[in-house]
Amino acid sequence: MSKIALITGATSGIGEAAALTLAGNKMNLIITGRRHDRLSILKNKLEERNVRVLTLCFDVRDELAVKEALGNLPEEWRQIDVLLNNAGLAAGLGPIQEGDSDDWNRMIDTNLKGLLYVTRAVAPGMVERKSGHIINIGSVAGKEVYPNGNIYCATKHAVDALTKAMRIDMLPHNIKVTQICPGAVETEFSLVRFHGDQSRAEIVYKGYESLVADDIADCIWFVVSRPSHVNINDMVVMPTAQASATLFHKE
Repeated sequence: MSKIALITGATSGIGEAAALTLAGNKMNLIITGRRHDRLSILKNKLEERNVRVLTLCFDVRDELAVKEALGNLPEEWRQIDVLLNNAGLAAGLGPIQEGDSDDWNRMIDTNLKGLLYVTRAVAPGMVERKSGHIINIGSVAGKEVYPNGNIYCATKHAVDALTKAMRIDMLPHNIKVTQICPGAVETEFSLVRFHGDQSRAEIVYKGYESLVADDIADCIWFVVSRPSHVNINDMVVMPTAQASATLFHKE
């Protein structure tokens, strides 16, 4: 019987790439996101790979919506083997004294509270079955702090701490917990951070070869496909041209 993976933030970037990679390895998928049209397009792509797909359109920031969607899954979708907490974003880049509280709340509510809401809905089933794998997409921003990254870095540091705590909490229940922390990945990330400013977003990836979403999707499949006695606790992945959050070799 094929395993089931639930992916949050599946409508673009790493989430979409992970869905396609896992489907290519014959996993059935629950894909979630805020954009119904993109979910439908992705569902069609995935079903071409001969897997079953369930789409759920909700915002992970909405606790009631999370509970409604994940608390009322059809019977055949309730045994979630892999939870990929991928939904996340950066909003704004500036010093703390000039910060926009709307941006702050958006990051805290998505990167931290959304991850918690979804995990709280899914983890009890894993505990009951004594089986499962939770994968949190962190960031190099959860390992170090960089100028003007304050709140984003704080949320990703929280993800780092939560992942360690989850690993401890899930240990008696035979559940794997992994964090994958990318460096620079060229997706919609910077476009979202800079509120749609295309020219500013493009500068982030100029002068070197960044990672792409498929690179992280490969890492996700690697940790998922390890033998049952092997857990990858933590993985930091950067482009060859990046040594830290701020240090790049650009041509």
